[in-house]
Amino acid sequence: MSRILLVEDDPMISEIYTKKFADSGFDVLNAEDGEQVLKVAKDEKIDVILLDLMMPKMDGFEVIEKLRGGGYDPHVQIIISSNLSERDDRDKALRLGANGFIAKSEYNPSDLVKEVQRLLGQYQEKMKNEERMQEGQEKNKSAKKILMIEDEEIFLEMFGEKLKQLGYEVSFAKNGAWGVKEALRSNFDLFIIDMVMPALTGEEIVGKLKMEDNTKNTPIIILSASVDDESRKTVENMGINAFFVKTQITPTELSKKVEEFLGRN
Repeated sequence: MSRILLVEDDPMISEIYTKKFADSGFDVLNAEDGEQVLKVAKDEKIDVILLDLMMPKMDGFEVIEKLRGGGYDPHVQIIISSNLSERDDRDKALRLGANGFIAKSEYNPSDLVKEVQRLLGQYQEKMKNEERMQEGQEKNKSAKKILMIEDEEIFLEMFGEKLKQLGYEVSFAKNGAWGVKEALRSNFDLFIIDMVMPALTGEEIVGKLKMEDNTKNTPIIILSASVDDESRKTVENMGINAFFVKTQITPTELSKKVEEFLGRN
């Protein structure tokens, strides 16, 4: 249930608005002037304030300025409902920190409730999207890093995209020499290496990685276009962790093997 603060100094209009919003599921609080708005906003948890610009003691512009000046919930939504609907008034209110502007003369009480619900729904969806983005950013900060040393685009897309969907941070190198350079330059958690690569073969890449202190213990998965028993035995003896024929493993199966080594993020 959303909690709304209705600001209206006309008792009859206030009563009508209160009933309409309450019937629509809002928890309603009331204020008659700007000073009361600030007091209620300080003491209570409010989701949205429906604020007039013309009020006793303190006009709406000053109220917005104080609410956005600090000391109040920065997430409270301020929606102006006023007969002052000139463009300059609207622009000033929004510039000071209002989230929406409704020309009072254009809405009957029932339509006013619907418009407030619409604006509040937009804001809530925006907040959810921002939270999702933040969660994604936090997840990426702690994501395990994988380097794929592979020169065939189809396999980079097939396997790489699946690993990204699972939350891994995936980098690519399209020749062996570049792959070794990238591997030594960054701290990766796992290497996926094609046996046949430009500049350096998979066997040569593994040999170089096993010679370096910062990569010698990093898990290595080898992919090969075909089964060459001699080459397979050579890299297995060098200490790789898994060997697969490209055409005999799906992205999902490869991802499960990666998760065995790294665990889920």
